[in-house]
Amino acid sequence: MQGLAAQVDTAQWQWLRAHNERGALILVEGMLELAVVGERLVADDAAAVQSWLASRLVSKPTAEQVAAWNTVPDKLFSMLVVSPFVLIQEQQEDEGGTCVPE
Repeated sequence: MQGLAAQVDTAQWQWLRAHNERGALILVEGMLELAVVGERLVADDAAAVQSWLASRLVSKPTAEQVAAWNTVPDKLFSMLVVSPFVLIQEQQEDEGGTCVPE
């Protein structure tokens, strides 16, 4: 997993839109680590992925979320490419102006 953890990066929404348009964007809730979700996808761990889907911890972005993000094209996300998918987590700014995963 350390390999995937090292591949987590930051991206602006405007850079991620094309991945959403082709149906490849997967939103991961902040209580999960992107690298862990990526590892389970790579391992084809259907039980873990189905559990996360059922509990909405992993999902496709909703139309409402996409519409909100479109109003802030420079909104930051943590992202991890696990081909053919791009996993994302919203980042929030802390009081010091530093972005942190939500």
